[in-house]
Amino acid sequence: MISYLNGNIILKRDKFIILEVAGIGYKIFLSRQTALKLPEIGADIKLFCFQNVKEDALDLYGFLTYDELDFFEVLMDIHGVGPKAALEISVLGPLDKIKDRILAGDTKIFEGVPGIGAKKAMTIILELTGKIKMISTAKSKGSQDPAEDALTQLGFSKQQAKEALSHIDASIKDIEGRIKAALKSLGKSLGKS
Repeated sequence: MISYLNGNIILKRDKFIILEVAGIGYKIFLSRQTALKLPEIGADIKLFCFQNVKEDALDLYGFLTYDELDFFEVLMDIHGVGPKAALEISVLGPLDKIKDRILAGDTKIFEGVPGIGAKKAMTIILELTGKIKMISTAKSKGSQDPAEDALTQLGFSKQQAKEALSHIDASIKDIEGRIKAALKSLGKSLGKS
């Protein structure tokens, strides 16, 4: 998979560029905002890339920063969000501001993004809220247990989270599986009280 390219811009259009790397021209789709930030034809640039493999095409999507690429990949996991919409959303502004607005349920952030209406915006916000919280807790400093951090983000006390995680099957290693098992345990204990 192509994930990074460094080369010379030989053609610029509104939605893509052709980047020459070692004598080979790569067509790379860009968001409108990214295209506006690019230097002129003939300049060297570095782009992080996402290679989208389909039955009838092999497309590259380019980003100026790895954070934009990372956010794009999270968006691509959402049902109904295609690469072109994810490309425009991933560069709407500084990622921290985008994440804060999504966590606040602000659907207006998606106004002007082609193919994203109010209904789809709500779907994206609902799916992204949990993912952003998990990403944030996994990246937070000093985080000993991302599953515990995720449970506390959901409103459980540290003690409740530790207790629930201590009772799950030790064979469950992935964070999502541990969180789900802990939530089941917490649900049962809340039902008893």
